[in-house]
Amino acid sequence: MKALQVKRSAAKFGLARIASAVAPATAARIGPLEYASVDEPELPGEGWVRLRPRLSGICGSDLALLEGKASTYFDPIVSFPFTPGHEVVADVLDGELAGRRAIVIPILTCVVRGIDPICDQCRHGRPHLCERTAFGHLAPGLQCGFCEDTGGGWGTEMVAHQRQLVEVPDDFSDEQAVLVEPMACAVHAVGDGAQSETIIIGAGTLGLLTLAAIAHTYDAADPHPIVVAARYPHQQAAAKTIAAMAEIDHLTLTTPPKLVGTARRLLPNSYMVGDQVSRGFRRVIDCVGSADSITQAMQVVAPGGEILLVGMPGQVSVDLTSVWHREVSLRGRYAYRPGDFETAIEIIRRFDLGQLVSATYPLEQHVDAIAHAASAGRRGAVKIAFDLRGTP
Repeated sequence: MKALQVKRSAAKFGLARIASAVAPATAARIGPLEYASVDEPELPGEGWVRLRPRLSGICGSDLALLEGKASTYFDPIVSFPFTPGHEVVADVLDGELAGRRAIVIPILTCVVRGIDPICDQCRHGRPHLCERTAFGHLAPGLQCGFCEDTGGGWGTEMVAHQRQLVEVPDDFSDEQAVLVEPMACAVHAVGDGAQSETIIIGAGTLGLLTLAAIAHTYDAADPHPIVVAARYPHQQAAAKTIAAMAEIDHLTLTTPPKLVGTARRLLPNSYMVGDQVSRGFRRVIDCVGSADSITQAMQVVAPGGEILLVGMPGQVSVDLTSVWHREVSLRGRYAYRPGDFETAIEIIRRFDLGQLVSATYPLEQHVDAIAHAASAGRRGAVKIAFDLRGTP
């Protein structure tokens, strides 16, 4: 089978990190990703099935890895060599859903790892916080796409446990289906949808999907301000479309450099104390995960407010003094809870979000695909994906 594989190579990761600062295409060409013929993954045990990916998205965490910027935190919970790709819509080749399309829930939890008894997190309905991602009958891997035993969506075949599969609705295109996994992340990030003044920092795929998750539960009869910090015009246009469909009249668009001033302008009786907005927004959702975006989040969050880190932060250096002084909650949001995929399907259907898939590439054009994804905003794109439907 054909697949893109990442092998453990400190030299290639280092070269990719240097090159990515100048030329994403060069980083993709000289980095740790290789296009090769590899053995098909074996079925790990009972309940596992074979899949043939149709589309597989390129995620920000994939780019961080390929650019040599991923945190060493992940070292014990990945296994090499692995085939990336955890945003996957695939044809199921056997099992109960044979002949159907399915979306993969990629987290590799106690249940799919054959661990009994399952850990406390899995038992209490929090499988995204599973404690056993390096154990059981699988090699270490927090998700499919980071585990050598499962394969991933950037290959012509992979394996998954039947408990990881969500059937694709008949009316869904593959482009809609490939967005379900990141949409489920956004659903989890937003939580129960409680009405609250909110700032979203970043309007790439994750930022726009987070806005859609908020819009899905927005009550126009009880309006509250929502600010989206979008760097590029096409991102602002997409945010406007989502807001209009949800009848959100209190959407304000700004750019990241103007975010602090915009927040100050929107909040009555708010003042500037240095570069800090005195009043701030109760909820700030960071969909970027950089030192700059986290710093901005702390500048515009309200005293006693909450910052949600949805974009993967990695290794960043920020001054946390205001978190202490203003009693701000800084919380991560990873993966999804039971039921989030079903909600994600509803939201994608309601807002016709398949149009956010801007371009697809065959596996053999992976250098161009990675370069496009790494510069998606500048090139007027949102989501880039690999298209395996014509790959033999």
